[in-house]
Parts: sequence; C-alpha cells; structure tokens
Amino acid sequence: MSEPLLTIRALNARYGAFQALFDVSFRVWRGECVALVGANGSGKSTLLKSIAGLIDTRPDAIRFLNEPIGNLSAEEVVKRGIALVPEGRKLFQSLTVEENLLMGAQARRSGPWTLERVYEFFPNIAERRNASGTSLSGGQQQMVAIGRALLSNPALLLCDEISLGLAPLVVRELYQRLPVIRAEGTAVVIVEQDISQAMVAADRLYCLRSGRIALEGTPGTLSRQSITEAYFGMEAYAHGNS
Repeated sequence: MSEPLLTIRALNARYGAFQALFDVSFRVWRGECVALVGANGSGKSTLLKSIAGLIDTRPDAIRFLNEPIGNLSAEEVVKRGIALVPEGRKLFQSLTVEENLLMGAQARRSGPWTLERVYEFFPNIAERRNASGTSLSGGQQQMVAIGRALLSNPALLLCDEISLGLAPLVVRELYQRLPVIRAEGTAVVIVEQDISQAMVAADRLYCLRSGRIALEGTPGTLSRQSITEAYFGMEAYAHGNS
C-alpha cells in the first residue's frame, strides 16, 4: 500500500492547562473519505484544528505528504494543501459572496478548482455572488465556505460539522457533491454527529470519546451498536438500556 497522505501519531493537544486530545493516531489516504464521530466535547473539532495549524503541536505528530507539519502556521498548512471548512462557516460579514470565495485562492495553488468551476458546482451561490455572504441561507453559506476551501485546491479537505443546523434536504445535497470532490483526488475528512450519515459517506470511520480514539474501522465491519457503545462509553450505554 502507498504512503498515507496524512499520518498522525500520538497527538496531544491542549487549550492552556486543559488537555483535549490524548495520544491520538489517525491516517488518511489520497482520495478517501474519513468520518470522525463522537459526542460534543469528544475532541473532533480539536483534531481538525490541529491538522489545520490552528493549534500548535509537536512537529512530527502530524505528517502530511511525509513531511512534519505539526508546528506550521495555518497559512503554511493551506499552502501545503490542507483546507478547513470551519464549524459555523465563518464567512466575512463585510465581504460579498465572491470576495469570500476568493479568499481561498490566496494560497495560489494550481489545480482544477477555479471561481467559475465553483459557481458551476454551486449554482445557487453564483446567483448571489454580489450579495453579502452572511445574508445567505445557512445552506448557501455552507456552500460558500466549501467553495472557499476548494479554491485553495487542497489535497485534503477538512469539513467540521458540515450538516450542523441545516435542513435534511440541504444536507443530502451537500453530501451528494462529495464524490465529485473526491474524483479530483482530494481526500475528505468530515466531522459528523449523525452516525447514519457518516456511515453512508465514509470509507473509514473513527469514533472519539473524551479526547481518545474509542473505535475505528470501515462502515461495513462496524455495527451500529459497537459505534453507539464507543460513542457514549460502555457504562453510559449499559445504564441507558437497563
């Protein structure tokens, strides 16, 4: 098997004195989709932020294209080929849709994603290109956030809570676009609280609990019960079903 695109070994992450991740190990190969599931506070977003350079870590704890990146800035990480779609979209209120999108092109990486291609991919936002990004519906804002990330032409796309607060129809529409992104050779990591959605979309799944990997495997080999037990913990699961 070829080298993983991303390798994380014994990653620890802190917010000041609070430790959020404990010896997390994690791998992603080119073109695959990996889902991270877990309850609120389990460390999913912290893991994505660490990969994206928003939390400083040990240099060799995170390797991308076999190079250590754990201590690089977020700007340098984007230039290397990793883009984050943050939880809550984080669009710039003072900028139009098009200006928000073009922020992603600042990395100046070559690849298949151009402004015109993003508009073709998300025609709903093409019609609103001159509107304020924050005046759009939640689903349209999520499309802008994804488009902004794609314009950096990433090899790895990180999506934090892609379905949060969105109507089921919009969520399905967004997930239906993931295969197109992956067809360009881009690997995708999704943070998702909806276990059913994660199992449909992902090639592999990791479940985090209290900052540790509690379970990993492929959707075809993991039962819904085993994921539920890992998600909540054996004691919590047993108590809830006693």
